[in-house]
Amino acid sequence: MSATPFDQRDGWIWYDGQIVPWKDAQLHVLSHGLHYGSSVFEGERAYGGEIFKSTEHSERLKKSAQILDFEIPYTVAEIDAAKRLVLEKSGLKDAYLRPVAWRGSEMMGVAAQDNKIHLAIAAWEWPSYFDPAQKMKGIRIDMAEYRRPDPATAPSAAKAAGLYMICTISKHKAERKGYADALMLDWQGRVAECTGANVFFTRDGVIHTPLADCFLDGITRRTVIDLAKRRGFEVAERRIMPEELAGFNECFITGSAAEVTPVAEIGPYKFTPGNISKTLMEDYLAEVQPKAKAA
Repeated sequence: MSATPFDQRDGWIWYDGQIVPWKDAQLHVLSHGLHYGSSVFEGERAYGGEIFKSTEHSERLKKSAQILDFEIPYTVAEIDAAKRLVLEKSGLKDAYLRPVAWRGSEMMGVAAQDNKIHLAIAAWEWPSYFDPAQKMKGIRIDMAEYRRPDPATAPSAAKAAGLYMICTISKHKAERKGYADALMLDWQGRVAECTGANVFFTRDGVIHTPLADCFLDGITRRTVIDLAKRRGFEVAERRIMPEELAGFNECFITGSAAEVTPVAEIGPYKFTPGNISKTLMEDYLAEVQPKAKAA
């Protein structure tokens, strides 16, 4: 991908109902979303010009905003159409899309009931091709210092910008140590998720994944669970303690950006990427490809 800073790229962004030149998509430094984290977003992928599960992402964006006590002034259908428009205007086929909504700058303080709600959608090239053999080597993951918060203390069901602050800190620390990501525990010390992806483990042919009740139940996570069940795999969504990691055979993470990525190591625990990881990686890539329209 280009090393050009994101504010200096060429292209088009959908901004509050209009397609504007990329470099003109700006906001004021006193925007509430910047100071108080009153912002929600989505991360989506387009394959062959079609946005995978676009409507589910748009619905979650709207729901995330409602959890943060604001209403995005566009319908799900309008958001879907805006994403298609920016993709077409940008001439992209295999791309990453970032819808983001935030409170504006009319009021500057914790309370901001009268602030305008803005919505912007950007898209940039992100090819989905990779060397399967290289990916099957598995990535290395560190253990994060910070934990996912108790749902009684933070809106964990929202894809809210503020919840990613500890993810950035954790991922930076992991990368400085040579890891690709970090595994976060929940507030009670149980396995939760990585900084931007859900996590799965296998043992004796059964797939295990943490119960998503204090972190985001990812759209890719649900897709992979469905794919696994189609293959006849048993999927156990349950509490997983860190010490259980020593007994698992395979591990992989899922997300719109990560897709299905095998894991070889989490801190002191080792895994061998194998048939289940490979099968679901391949099944997911087949699932996201544009389907032929019926005649």
